[in-house]
Amino acid sequence: MNSTTDIFQGHAGWRWSLPNGDSVFVAEQGAHVLSWQAAGQERLYLSPRAVCDGTTAIRGGIPVCFPQFNQRGTLPKHGFARNTPWRLLPELSQGPRQVFGFSANEHTLALWPFQFRALLTVSLTEGGLKVALRVENSGTQRLEFTGALHTYLAVNQLAQVSLLGQGQQPEWDAVRDTHQTCSGQLIFNSEFDRVYNVSTQAQPTWTLQEGAARLQIQQSPSWGQSVVWNPGAEKCSQLHDMPMDGYQHMLCVEAASVTSSVQVQPSQHWEAWQQFTLETSC
Repeated sequence: MNSTTDIFQGHAGWRWSLPNGDSVFVAEQGAHVLSWQAAGQERLYLSPRAVCDGTTAIRGGIPVCFPQFNQRGTLPKHGFARNTPWRLLPELSQGPRQVFGFSANEHTLALWPFQFRALLTVSLTEGGLKVALRVENSGTQRLEFTGALHTYLAVNQLAQVSLLGQGQQPEWDAVRDTHQTCSGQLIFNSEFDRVYNVSTQAQPTWTLQEGAARLQIQQSPSWGQSVVWNPGAEKCSQLHDMPMDGYQHMLCVEAASVTSSVQVQPSQHWEAWQQFTLETSC
């Protein structure tokens, strides 16, 4: 199976599909996964007002935040990877597993003076999607960075959604700036922005439930943290690239390194992933 070039909501990129109809679309800009259709439904949220100019960050899908999370540093918000053109690497791709990459260049070196190569592997299976980020240090000094797979999941109605998992794990509520223990079941009725420290001994798992539909969300322990985010009504109204009711139809569940940096020594690499699996009842 090979990917084919395509256009999705104005964004150029690549699409591939399985015999059962499941498909995925990855944009050239940022190797940004914009669509994952499984069991006849779109599983990712892409704002209908997302900007399509090849340079502005795309609101929705799975943005790659690298080498900085949010504004926790001197780089542009969420780093430069999501606004950079990536290449499909046929020599590393095979069937429903496609690999995309970009390396340090004149633009990145002016912002962040490190030599590196970033690879994103997108693997499609029946009812499943796995996205893995690999960062290779091709320079002579240690790399340090933060980042995330900033996944926007599509929901029909946020008020009907619950997110289960990470009970008893440390939780930082960034809206109120409070620290507590995760209750294990999250519901969403206002702005929500929380960071969870996850166990390094197991694959952290969330379950997104809406009615009878259940989606398993796993990530590699190497991320270190998860972020759950929804802007709520007031903040959503301030986002020019979101419709007023957009917050009701999405929930971000992110695999992330937020409060502590990843370190990669020269000639070494780091890799981490996030994986989504529909339960059979979906």
